[in-house]
Amino acid sequence: MSSIVFIGGGNMASCIIGGMIAQGFESSDIAVSVPTQNSRDRLKSEFNVQVTDDNRSAVASADVVVLAVKPQIMRSVALDVASAIPANAVVVSIAAGISIESMQAWLGGSIAIVRAMPNTPSLVGTGATGLYANPTTGDAQQQLVSKIFEAVGYCCWVNTEAQINAVIAVSGSGPAYFFRILEIMQLVGQELGLPENVARQLASQTALGAAQMAKDSNLSPAQLREQVTSPGGTTERALNTFQQENLEAIFRKAMTSAVARAEQMSEDFSE
Repeated sequence: MSSIVFIGGGNMASCIIGGMIAQGFESSDIAVSVPTQNSRDRLKSEFNVQVTDDNRSAVASADVVVLAVKPQIMRSVALDVASAIPANAVVVSIAAGISIESMQAWLGGSIAIVRAMPNTPSLVGTGATGLYANPTTGDAQQQLVSKIFEAVGYCCWVNTEAQINAVIAVSGSGPAYFFRILEIMQLVGQELGLPENVARQLASQTALGAAQMAKDSNLSPAQLREQVTSPGGTTERALNTFQQENLEAIFRKAMTSAVARAEQMSEDFSE
């Protein structure tokens, strides 16, 4: 088995580790380096993985190094471990806004690097992750990285690094869009007379069902929408209101704003 080391043991790292173990990865092949004793105790107790507070010793024999730290400290962490990472390892960054160019400058230009953009539903095994690899990354390394992120949901590879910013706009930030819609639907449902718990459950279950239909069906979202929309009915009236208020333009502006912010972050965190 491959040796997989996580630098950082927060929520996202923990959920990936949990998913990996549930999908058959051996806990003995996973190590986590975190600075606090409480975090090390928690990770050891929950997953029975190896734990340490020494980043350099942790990565010394790794096949995969997952850098699961905040973008603000990524540079210092990468510079610290750069000389200790084996030449044949692949480094995976899950930090938004850190470019491959910056990672190569900090780690060395010949290292295999993958940018990964998982989202928060990974916490419940229904995540969506976009992946991009630099040219140094080999096929076997890509397959292993895919297996890691498939353990917490769906993952896909994109062809250009710029597309990672599109992934951020669609799936990275996307859960918050749906949470906002659910928040509004629940509120309006309550205003229309439903009890709070009933409005919440109806909205959440409807979102779950619609997403499952969209995922499983061969029909496009537009075709599924048309199936639900009877001429002259209530759904048509509601959708006409969305059209009049230009919902599509609102979403387009919001998602392109997310891309612009991701691009700005890449500049902010570059050398």
